[in-house]
Amino acid sequence: MALIDDDLRQPPPDAAIVDRVVGAVMEQKLAAGAKLPEAPLCEAFDCSRSQIRRVLIVLAERGVVALHQNRGAFVASPGAEEARNVFAARRAVERAIVLAAASRIDPGALEDLRANAHAGCAAQARGDRGESIRLSGLFHLRLAEAAGNAVLTRFLEDLVARTSLIIGLYGARATRSCSEDAHEALVAALAARDGARAAELMDTHLDHIERLLDIRDAAETPADIRGVFAR
Repeated sequence: MALIDDDLRQPPPDAAIVDRVVGAVMEQKLAAGAKLPEAPLCEAFDCSRSQIRRVLIVLAERGVVALHQNRGAFVASPGAEEARNVFAARRAVERAIVLAAASRIDPGALEDLRANAHAGCAAQARGDRGESIRLSGLFHLRLAEAAGNAVLTRFLEDLVARTSLIIGLYGARATRSCSEDAHEALVAALAARDGARAAELMDTHLDHIERLLDIRDAAETPADIRGVFAR
C-alpha cells in the first residue's frame, strides 16, 4: 500500500484550530498576554499563514486574542472592568442555563455531571491543576448542553475561556477555577428539579470565584507554541 505523501496532507479546518487554541486557554496552557507568533502556529498546525490569520481574527472576535497593529497577536489580557463584565455575563447566562436544565435534565446527564465533579476532586487531590481546570470548564459546558440551548452553550464556551484568562491573570497559583463541592451541590439541586435553588447556587459559586481574584497588571510573555500544541 502506498504511503500518503506528507505534502498531500490537508491542514485542519479553521474551526478545529480555533477550538484547540480556546482549549489551551481554558486549561491555562496559554497565559494572558502570551504572544502568538504566526510562524510557530503555522508549524504547530501544519497550515498556511493566511489560515492562521483567519483563525486569529475569529479568536479576536470571541475575545480570546488581542490583535495589535505592527506588534502581532497576543492572548487577551482582560482589564479589571472587562473581568467584572465577564463574571456579570456568566451569572446572567448560567442562571438561564440552570433554570432551563432543571426542567429537562435527564438521568444520563446528571450522572455525567456527577462523574465530572468526582474526577475534578480527584485531579485536585493529586495536584493535577491542569486537569482540574479542564474538568471545571467542561462541567459548566456539559450543564449548558443539558439545558438544550446551543446558542447559550456557544456563548458560555467563550465566557469560560475568558474566565480562565482572568483567573490566570488575577488569581494566585493555588486559586481554583471551581469547587467540586459547589458542583456537587448544583447537581443535587438539578436532580431535585429545584431551578431556583440551582440558580442561587450558581450565583454564589461564581461570586466566590470572583472574590478570590486579586487584580494586577499582566505582562506580555512568550509562549512555547510548539510545546502547547504538540501532537
